[in-house]
Amino acid sequence: MAKNFKQKRLEGIIRKNISEIVQFGVKDPNVGFVTITDVQVSNDHSYAKVFCEFLGQDARAQAGLKALNRAKGYIRTELSQRLSIRRCPELIFVIDETERKARHIDDIIASLHKDDEE
Repeated sequence: MAKNFKQKRLEGIIRKNISEIVQFGVKDPNVGFVTITDVQVSNDHSYAKVFCEFLGQDARAQAGLKALNRAKGYIRTELSQRLSIRRCPELIFVIDETERKARHIDDIIASLHKDDEE
């Protein structure tokens, strides 16, 4: 089902605000360098799936994800103060695998081209 304009706008606003809150408000050093790549809000606006990308290895990403989950209450409280909606959605942090998958596909394509040249 296609998302309407209002929901897409809300997702963009939530993504921007969570990025600012994590960057300037969360003091946990385990968060490290994190990028909020996308937010998907459920149709009833009760849940927001927040896609995160971490700089570094998988262990670093797992530590960062745990730190974000520990700070989830603080982030949601700050977010609710910035949004002008009735109820702030419950946040679900997940690691964005898009970059890794794209790199893997590029490697496969490169190896196919290399095999053709030989």
